[in-house]
Amino acid sequence: MSNGIAITKNNFESEVLQSPVPVLVDFWAEWCGPCRMIGPVLDQLAETYAGRIKIGKINVDEENDLAGKHGIVSIPTLVLYKDGAIIRQKVGAAPKQEIESLFKDLL
Repeated sequence: MSNGIAITKNNFESEVLQSPVPVLVDFWAEWCGPCRMIGPVLDQLAETYAGRIKIGKINVDEENDLAGKHGIVSIPTLVLYKDGAIIRQKVGAAPKQEIESLFKDLL
């Protein structure tokens, strides 16, 4: 994978809901072209903002219960959590600046 943290049902609460920093979660799948397109961008953002934001990845094929629980119907879907609550959501591939704008004002 990458600089993103693999999120599963086993660590979702500790890595996302209880995180002291905002968490941008990427719901993705290996077979998804647009998901693969934004993967390197998310890696760059994870490196650039290390310690200030967390980037997590949920593979919808492996964690379909989590995807269903969050109402994910299209991928990639980016969901921003802060203090355990969903703040923003973006469906589809987007350029780096647009992804960055989801969380930059919270830092």
